[in-house]
Amino acid sequence: MPDATCHFHEAPDAQTLAQDLARFVAARLQEGLSQRGRALLVVSGGSTPIPFFQSLSQTALDWPQVSITLADERWVPPDHADSNERLVRAHLLRGLASQARFVPFKSADALAGQGVPKLESALQALPWPADVVVLGMGADAHTASLFPGSAQLAEALDDARAARCLAISAPPLPNVPVDRVSLSRRALLDTRHVVIHITGLPKRQLLEQARLAGPIERMPIRLAWCRANMLCDVFYSN
Repeated sequence: MPDATCHFHEAPDAQTLAQDLARFVAARLQEGLSQRGRALLVVSGGSTPIPFFQSLSQTALDWPQVSITLADERWVPPDHADSNERLVRAHLLRGLASQARFVPFKSADALAGQGVPKLESALQALPWPADVVVLGMGADAHTASLFPGSAQLAEALDDARAARCLAISAPPLPNVPVDRVSLSRRALLDTRHVVIHITGLPKRQLLEQARLAGPIERMPIRLAWCRANMLCDVFYSN
């Protein structure tokens, strides 16, 4: 990668990458546990992190002292195929990691905006800054639910905004066209370590394009390296 603030970890295949990322994240969580007695992990959804979740779930940590939450969530029932909560419960909150404290986003409220106040209270109670935030990246260079062209993007990127989360209108296809709730840029960067987890040459080429100078509004993944003195670790396999 062209910038010294971005450390690139490449693996020969997705499974090795998942194991490497699990070791990295576990080490950062252990640092938090050793130094502060607790740790906070923020994870993303989609199919890419499943092997990483499975590997991390088998790692020995003081899991009852680890809190886990999401970077974003689609406003669908927790058992829906498109639910990030369902993904985390099925692949991460099992085995040794089943004892972790999980803070989901979805509530019984019909609309995403109605659920934001309760979620904001739950997020404020977590032990920020996070020890690790693991981000994915879409084909349009979105991350979390911060989409180029979104009506809520300016609000989500506003660092003067105190709230950690906000409702996001349904994005266009090929993204899943449902309303969402996402962490803001300020919350996503309230972390000791930020990681981007991607697979496939097209994603690597897109990320390299995003590393060039340009507006964050066009490629929101750029938020990952926009904070001074923060190292962004990229975990990649072809």
